Amino acid sequence: RISEIQCQIQEKLKNTIDNCKYFSLALDESTDVSDVSQLLIFFEVPLKGNFDIQEELLNIASLHGTTKGEDIFKADENTVHEYGGFAKLSAVVTDGAPAMQGTKSGFTGLLQKSGINCPVLHCIIHQVISSAYGDLLMHTDIRWMSHGKCLERFFALRNEIPLFLEDNVKSDMSDYCCKLRDPEFLCDMAFLTDMTTHLNNLNTQLQGRAQTVSNLYAHMNAFQHKLNLFHNGFSSVLSKIFFAKYRKVIESFQEQFKIRFQDFHDMQPCIDLVEVPLSTAVSEQPGEMQLELWELQSDPFFQARRNERGLEFWKLLPDTYICESSFSTMKHIKSKERNRLTDDTLFQLLQVVSTNFEIDIESIVHQQDRPQVSH
Repeated sequence: RISEIQCQIQEKLKNTIDNCKYFSLALDESTDVSDVSQLLIFFEVPLKGNFDIQEELLNIASLHGTTKGEDIFKADENTVHEYGGFAKLSAVVTDGAPAMQGTKSGFTGLLQKSGINCPVLHCIIHQVISSAYGDLLMHTDIRWMSHGKCLERFFALRNEIPLFLEDNVKSDMSDYCCKLRDPEFLCDMAFLTDMTTHLNNLNTQLQGRAQTVSNLYAHMNAFQHKLNLFHNGFSSVLSKIFFAKYRKVIESFQEQFKIRFQDFHDMQPCIDLVEVPLSTAVSEQPGEMQLELWELQSDPFFQARRNERGLEFWKLLPDTYICESSFSTMKHIKSKERNRLTDDTLFQLLQVVSTNFEIDIESIVHQQDRPQVSH
């Protein structure tokens, strides 16, 4: 009775959105096993009382024709209007594709033209991967972190691999063995291994459900400081002579991070307002808040607690991790053996699998005229 379970989820979704003060959206598009473009639309809402976050799938829009910005905007608009419209929308996060981020004919531009003024952010995880590996698509069946693990293990066995090749491979392996004993090549491989490991650690920190933009911004900001530290490590005279190429690589990383994360840097005053309201620069905050902020920061009672962290209710969706993980689930649901699933059935199954709502199975059974009993 998947359809009955999904109907109960839909009712709870509507009640949640009706009772919330604001929500944010995450959009991501990928193709399924039948080569149909599937647009996942997730919403995130802070729960009352404890400021926890709830993420739920609103819709899977199957785009059988084109996947232009107009198609994405129409699919998103139709979905959101079913739940009351964009009035409570606080932010949108996308995968950063041109059809999503385009300011004229893309989803972002069409959203702004329709009078909806909210931040539209490029997923922070996609930006990290693009900075590290170039503009690569994050396919659901490829995990770039496995490359880093492979490099780590290969480098750890750098002394044993030539011995193994010489003793166990009959063909001429002398070129490979010489390469693996070449100090310059080993330096290059060590640098590549270390940088990939640090990037993978950052990638791991950025993943996971129900993270706030302030949490992820902190991870990303810390990594940028680490890049500065790595760059300073190659500042000696000898390092500038022998390791100049590594300095250039790190400088390229620094430039990429500076450019790609500019929208998050621009939000720094907003993040500070809710994370450290007693230390934030009042002049950088909206004018209507400055008087109250001065009173708050001048109060001795609150100044005594200035080291306590603010409430984490800056609930913007910082990434499309929930979409990426759901695409992996979708691959198992709509597999090669089940490639004839209809769009509606796929949506029902994925919504049931991904929901955080508690399902009242008992009430569903009682609603049936003649419930089936297992033998």
